[in-house]
Amino acid sequence: MSGPPQPSPPPGPDAAGPGRRLAWLDVLRGVAALAVVFDHAGQHVLQHVRVVIYHWFDTGQYGVFVFFLISGYIVPASLERKGGVRTFWVSRLFRLYPLYLLAVGIAVALYLIHLGSLRGEDSDPAASVLSQLLMMSNVLGGQNLPSVVWSLSYEMVFYLLLTALFIARVNQRSSWYALAFAAAAVAIGGLLPQAYLTSNVATPRLIALVADLAVLSCVALAIVRRGTSRLLGAAVAAVVAIALLAFNGTWIGPWEALSIPALMFTGTVLYRAEQGQYPWRKAIVIGVTVLGLAIAAGLWHSHAWGLSAHAELLWERRWFSSVLLAGLTFGAGLALRHLRWPRALTWLGLISYSVYLLHPLVIEVYHHFSWTRQHHPFWAQGLLAAGILAVVIALSSVTYLCVERPMQNVGRRVGRWLDTQFGPDRAPDMIPLARQPAMAGRGHPATE
Repeated sequence: MSGPPQPSPPPGPDAAGPGRRLAWLDVLRGVAALAVVFDHAGQHVLQHVRVVIYHWFDTGQYGVFVFFLISGYIVPASLERKGGVRTFWVSRLFRLYPLYLLAVGIAVALYLIHLGSLRGEDSDPAASVLSQLLMMSNVLGGQNLPSVVWSLSYEMVFYLLLTALFIARVNQRSSWYALAFAAAAVAIGGLLPQAYLTSNVATPRLIALVADLAVLSCVALAIVRRGTSRLLGAAVAAVVAIALLAFNGTWIGPWEALSIPALMFTGTVLYRAEQGQYPWRKAIVIGVTVLGLAIAAGLWHSHAWGLSAHAELLWERRWFSSVLLAGLTFGAGLALRHLRWPRALTWLGLISYSVYLLHPLVIEVYHHFSWTRQHHPFWAQGLLAAGILAVVIALSSVTYLCVERPMQNVGRRVGRWLDTQFGPDRAPDMIPLARQPAMAGRGHPATE
C-alpha cells in the first residue's frame, strides 16, 4: 500500500445493483494485498519460490502500484461526490487513522514484550512520533513502523494535492497532472536528492515538527474558512507535501516518488472515462503513456546506482514487469467490472487495509521463534505459509469488523453532525458532479 488499500462497503445482494458495481475494486485490493503478503512472507517461507519469481517480478512493488491506481480511481471521485473538503477529511480520518494507530500500537507492544522491533524509531522517540503523526513518515525522515506505512506517505501527499486542486476548481484536469508527474519522473527524477531537508537543512525532529504544523494548520484553514483564505491554506499544504515528496523521501528514489502520483492521476482519468466525462480513447492513450514514462524513468535513473550488469538486468526486469502488470491488472479489472465476483474475493478486498498494515507484525512474531529460522522441506514451508496467511486473514477480519467498519460509521455520523451544526461544507461555486458515480446505491454508501 503500500499505496495503501481502502475499505469498501459490503456488496449488495443484487449483482447488477449499484452496491455491486465496485466489487471489482475489492477483488483488485485483495489480489494486491496478497501479492504484498507473499513478498514479505516469502523472505521466511517458500524462499526458493520467491527467489525464482524475483528474477522476473517484484510482487510487493506490483501490489502497491495496484493500490495506488485504485486510490487514484476512487478518492477523487469521493471528494467530488461529497462536494465538501470538511466531509472528505472527516471521512479520511475515520477510515485510515483508527487502524493505523492500532497497528503502530501493536508494534510498540510487541517491542515491549520482546517479540518485535521498533525499526530504529526508539533512537529519537520525539522525532518518531512527529514523523508518523500525519502518516507521512517516509517523507519526514521516519523509519516506517510498521514497514508498509511508507506508502501511506504518498497517499497523504495525494490527498493534500487533491484538496488544493478541488478548491481551486482545476481538479478535472487529471490527464495533465498524470502526464506532468510522469514526465517529471523521467526529466528530473534522477536529479532530485533524497532526504535532503532532514540531512542538510535541519534535524529530522525540527523538519517533522514544522511540516506537521504547516500541514495541520493549513488543512484546518481549508476546512473552516471560505474564499481566498481557504484556497491559500490548501495551496500551502499542497506545496509542503510536494516539496517533501520531491526533496525528502527515503525508501524510494525521487523518480519512483514522482511516478506514484502519475499512476494515481491515471486512475482518476480512467474513472472519468468510465463515468462518461472523458473520451475512452484518450484515457487509454494517457494510461499507456504514463506507464511507458514510469517504466522509462526507472530503467534510466537506476543506472546511477552502479549495480553490476547482472544485478541491473534483474532489477530492470522486475521494475518493467511490476509497473506493466499493475497497469494491466487494473485495466483487466476495469474491463470485467460488470461481472459477479465470489464473496470470498470481495471479502479480501474489504479487509485488505487490515491485511496490508497487520501482516508485517504477524510475520515478525513468526520470525521471532528460532524454529522458524530452521530449514524446512518444501511441503512444510507451504503449510507454514498457509498458516501465516490464515492468521493474517483471521486477524484482519476481526479488526475490520471491530475497528474499521465501526469507525467508518462513526465518521459518517460525525460528518452529518457537523453538517447539522455548521451547515453543509459546500461553497456555492463547488457543486458536486451532476452525475452520481457508479458506486453509491441506496443503503450502500460510496467509499473512497
